[in-house]
Order: sequence, then C-alpha cells, then structure tokens
Amino acid sequence: MLSGFVRAFKTPDLRKKLLFTLFIIAIYRLGTSVPTPGVAYSKVRTCLAAADPQSGFIGLANLFSGGALLQLSIFALGIMPYITASIIIQLLTVVIPRFEVLKKEGQSGQTKLTQYTRYLTIGLAILQSSTLITFARNPQQIFGPGCTSIMNDQSVPTIVIMVLTLTAGTGLIMWMGELLTDHGIGNGMSVLIFTSIASGFPTSLWAIQQKDGRWDVFIGIILLGFVIMAAVIFVEQSQRRVPVQYAKRQVGRRMYGGSATYIPLKVNMAGVIPVIFASSLLSLPALVAQFNTPQNGTPAPGWVQWISNNLTRSDHWSYMLLYTLLILFFTFFYVSITFNPVEVSDNMKKYGGFIPGIRAGRPTAEYLDYVLTRITVPGAIYLAVISLIPLIALQAVGANQNFPFGGTSILIIVGVGLETVKQIQAQLQQRHYEGFLR
Repeated sequence: MLSGFVRAFKTPDLRKKLLFTLFIIAIYRLGTSVPTPGVAYSKVRTCLAAADPQSGFIGLANLFSGGALLQLSIFALGIMPYITASIIIQLLTVVIPRFEVLKKEGQSGQTKLTQYTRYLTIGLAILQSSTLITFARNPQQIFGPGCTSIMNDQSVPTIVIMVLTLTAGTGLIMWMGELLTDHGIGNGMSVLIFTSIASGFPTSLWAIQQKDGRWDVFIGIILLGFVIMAAVIFVEQSQRRVPVQYAKRQVGRRMYGGSATYIPLKVNMAGVIPVIFASSLLSLPALVAQFNTPQNGTPAPGWVQWISNNLTRSDHWSYMLLYTLLILFFTFFYVSITFNPVEVSDNMKKYGGFIPGIRAGRPTAEYLDYVLTRITVPGAIYLAVISLIPLIALQAVGANQNFPFGGTSILIIVGVGLETVKQIQAQLQQRHYEGFLR
C-alpha cells in the first residue's frame, strides 16, 4: 500500500488530485475550529469540559461534524443536512412517480435529483441551525445543568446572522464536497465524513487511557480495534455473485450477447443507513423528555421519568434491545426499496439475460428475492453487533458513545477507506499498465 501511494505521488495527474484533496480537507478542518459570530467561545469550552458524554442524534451529528457541532463553529452542522436530504430524496423516488422517472432517465435525471437535493439541504440547514441556536440560548439541555448561556447577544439581528452563517457553512461544505468529487480522489462527501470521524479517534482513545490510567487496557483496546476492523473489511467485501448468461441475438448484420457475467449482491447492502435511522429515531423520545422536564425543580411526570430511565441511557438493556430491533427492521426496509428484484428481472429479460437453471420473468424475480433475503439476515445481524460495540464499551471501559471501533465510526471509516484505495489503484493501473511483456 505504501509503495502504491509513493507511485501515486510520482504520477503528475494523480499527485495533483491528491494534493487538492488534502487542501480541501485542511480547509474543512480549519472551518470546524472557527466560532460562529455571537458565540462566547470561552463559555463553550467550559461547558464542553463539564458536559456528559453525548448520545443519540446529537452525538451522531457531532461525530459527523468532527466535533464542530458542540463547539458551535461555522461548520457546526457539518454534512448532516446533506446526508438527510440525500436519504429523503432517495426514499421519495419510491413514493413520487416523477422522481422515479427522473431516476430512470440516466445522467440528466440524476442531475435534476441532485439539484433537488441541494435545495432541500439548504432548507434543512436553515431549520437545523435555528434549532441549534435555540439550544445555544438554553445550553442546559445539551451540556447539563451547570452550563450558562453561551451567546454574547441574544438579539434578533445576532440570531439572524448566526442562522445565515451556519447555513452558509453547510452550503460551503456541500460545494467543497462536489469540488472534491470532480477534481480530487473518491466521493467528496464521503471523504469529508471520513475526515470528521477520523479526527476524533485520537481524542476518544486518549480519553479511555486517561480514565483508567492503565496502558495494558489501552493497548488491548487498540489490538481489539484492529481485529474488529479486519472483520468489518471481510464482511464489507463479501458478496454473493449470482451468475447471469446473455443469449446471442442478431441486430442487423451484427451479433450481440453470448457473454457471461454476474450480479454482485453484497452481504451488507444497506451500508450505514440503518444505524443512522435507528439512532435518529431513538433520539426523539429523549428530546421529548428534555422539553417536558420542568426547569423549576418540580418532579417530572411519570412517563417522562420512564423515558429518562429506559430510553435515554444507552447502557440500559431496553435501549440496546430497541436499538437492535430498529437496526434489523431498517436494514430489511432499506434493502427492499433500493434493490427491486422485479425490475432487475425485467431488465435482464429485455436484454436476453437469464440465470442458469432459472426461467426468465417471475421465477427469476422470486429467486433473486430469495437470495437477497438469505444474505440480508446475516448482514442485519452484523450491523446490529457492530453498532452494539460502543454501548458495550460504555459499560466495560467507560468509553463514550463515539467509541471509535464500532457503530457508524468503523463502518464509515472502513467503507470510505476501501473505496478511496480502490480508486487510487484503478487510476494507477490506467497509467502504469504493463500488459504481458515487461
């Protein structure tokens, strides 16, 4: 791998792309440290030092922003509005016929869907920035009761400037991600998410070492992390290859087809989306409980206390059980809307393709659905086990919810890392193809 990176930097075009990628990453990391106008940064640091480990959707959003969310920097919203908008547009393609037609139109339709995603991202950024400023005016709901107001001025012009700044920061991140996709290496948005999560690895690991002060535990966790990463890489690369044979057909005087290929069905076709859905949905009861908790010291209602005791503590068995069930449900749900066996079967039949031993048409769709269901079961269990690692570590070594070797962290780090390395290797092969003779 190291020799591959050395060869990449020796290739002029590839070196230019790598340097551009590093330049965009540096700007992105710089923006996560620049405070938003109107925020008292010294008070933010004081609140962060006294805050409890965050969980739920706020902790997930802070993870995706590289810690910028709880610091209220200009990139506080990070890439989360774009991720949410992309997921919403993808789900709407199943519900809205117009979006489904655009999806089938190819590049022109995809360009239109990308434009809709951008508009929705800006709308979500305005909504989320307004919500974040509401929390900033009452920071006790995020940082705990010991935190005072972190805004220097709570006037309307200051709030409007903060909303515009946070929204503009999201737009700038979206633009940098698209620039990175066009002129850099890999998918721009994925690389920025990778950067945000990887930047928190040293802090999370060192916090574990500082808590116990034992180097043997610290080294053991790092070794365990390598084992988990190897297992994740193995599962992420695993796929079921369904063979497909194309019959020969004559068009005019030319003969087409007669080739053999396969349909790659990954064990984890849903990726990290089910984990994000489950975390977001589980954060809603906690937010409802926070808003219904009296601030004057009076006892909270019974249902609020029940939610606080059972659905806000990530180390509680009921939270883990519900989290696991939601991940299993969303895995099957997301796979069912992203891979349509009937559509794949129709496309194969249209171009003269068939699975050996299976008749074209409805039997092919039923066979694909059968195979997809069988490989989705271990994929869903794998996602649930990986997502429970941070919750188990929370009890075992006192780590926080963003324990680096598990959950969304390890899935995104491994997935983006593998895809980026594949793209670098593909471009190296294009420029250093040797053929049969050296």
